[in-house]
Amino acid sequence: MTINWKRTLIGLLDVVIAVYLVAAVTVLNKPYGKAAVCSEVNITIADGQANSILTPAEVKRLLEQHRAYPLAQPMQFIDTRHMEEVLSENPFVANAECYKTQEGHIAIHLVQRKPVLYVLSTTGDRYFVDSEGEILPHTRLTSNLLVATGTITRQYASSHLAPIARFINDDRFWKEQTEQLNVLPDGNLELIPRVGSHIVSLGAPVGIDRKLDRLLKFYKYGLSHAGWDRYERISVEYDNQIVCKKKKSRS
Repeated sequence: MTINWKRTLIGLLDVVIAVYLVAAVTVLNKPYGKAAVCSEVNITIADGQANSILTPAEVKRLLEQHRAYPLAQPMQFIDTRHMEEVLSENPFVANAECYKTQEGHIAIHLVQRKPVLYVLSTTGDRYFVDSEGEILPHTRLTSNLLVATGTITRQYASSHLAPIARFINDDRFWKEQTEQLNVLPDGNLELIPRVGSHIVSLGAPVGIDRKLDRLLKFYKYGLSHAGWDRYERISVEYDNQIVCKKKKSRS
């Protein structure tokens, strides 16, 4: 009897390949190995330190409300797409990404909308405005957030105040110096500074960068000599001029 070694080797190779494929399919069907349930949930929030509205505790609460919090749940039944949909419904979430890891963990990464302004309108309307001009609902107030008061419609806040607040927040000096913006009934704008007892008249909400640059120069070369409490009002409303109103002397 003659043994066909070539055919035998091919047959053995087929067996080895078959065993490998079965093992591979088994692993793919159980991608998390011994991690049958979710043992850990890792939540990261981009820009979560500056004027943060969202917190990991708030994210957990949102998911629990929809019975979508994955901790201790079977990995194969955790629907990360549904988790993303739940989180994306929150107005403070700009983007949500959820995925499983080989260690049996669920990773949640959020990009939150960044509020740059808190509005307190004379109508009683209260809300946040983000850096893109989106109106966000009122919730707990964060520290060091610029506040705007006065006669403010949501359209005015979105179109005019949002870019001004973004400019102020991006400038180190004006971020520290500006305490409040106030909108007058005619739509003109006032700035209440942290240092000094004066009010700054900005006029119409246009060209604010140029107006504040002019005011900064006056601060450096004028108030530094005259004194920060000499004037009750400083106007940079009109181009190429600064109009100051002295405080009334006390008799």
